[in-house]
Amino acid sequence: MESRPESPRPQGAPRWVAMFYRPSTGSWRTAAQSPHRTPVAYALGEMTQTLRARGDEVTVALWGPRDGAWHRFDTPQRRTTTSQPIPEPAPEPSPAEPAELTERMTGRRHQVLLAGLTKAGLYDLSPEDDTTVRALVERLDEAAVRRVARWLAAAGGTR
Repeated sequence: MESRPESPRPQGAPRWVAMFYRPSTGSWRTAAQSPHRTPVAYALGEMTQTLRARGDEVTVALWGPRDGAWHRFDTPQRRTTTSQPIPEPAPEPSPAEPAELTERMTGRRHQVLLAGLTKAGLYDLSPEDDTTVRALVERLDEAAVRRVARWLAAAGGTR
């Protein structure tokens, strides 16, 4: 079982605060804060993805108000699975569709799905999760991707 350093409670009046642990300095740093949860959760997801892309290990804490006092909310831990994803070839662009446009639309669908996952509170994705998102992006058209992202955002709003 993984142990992580304990996050200090933020100072001041309760609000939504995302904190990241910096192993190099052994300290916690406030990364985002707002009176509303949504922008903090979004920032937390974006920063987590950026740090993971750099190869950094990420430890986060999400603080917020509950009954007028500070409360530390659980953040999803990085999940690992024992099964390896089966790599599948990317579909070839049709002759009538330029490769650059296909690549740009694929990137856009990927961003839409990641934004939906972030709104649902799933911002710490494992490499296997990212592979699954990429598989969905390759198989779904833009309208279907947007519908899935709306479902995820609605699910995240029921907290």
